[in-house]
Amino acid sequence: MAPKVKYTFGPDIDLNKTIIRGKNGKRITNKRAEKMAMEAIEKVLGRPSLTAASVESPQIKVRVPMNLKKALDKEAKRRGETKSVIVREALEKYLKSA
Repeated sequence: MAPKVKYTFGPDIDLNKTIIRGKNGKRITNKRAEKMAMEAIEKVLGRPSLTAASVESPQIKVRVPMNLKKALDKEAKRRGETKSVIVREALEKYLKSA
């Protein structure tokens, strides 16, 4: 289990009034800061385990031809799903019929 971390927050800054720039020199607005925060939270939280609570799900890697990857990308976008979901479904279907 991950240790609990205490966060200390400072006063809010209106980034639309106060100019703050990121490493790339691009201005950070309230909207951009919120997006950055959500991306950071997603990275910390990660996806839920497919195996069991507090258990990391195993990963597999495969190499595929470019046309297969493009087809997978297109299907994932069409369905609004991740590529992982589609690959898991296809693998489960194949192994059930084997």
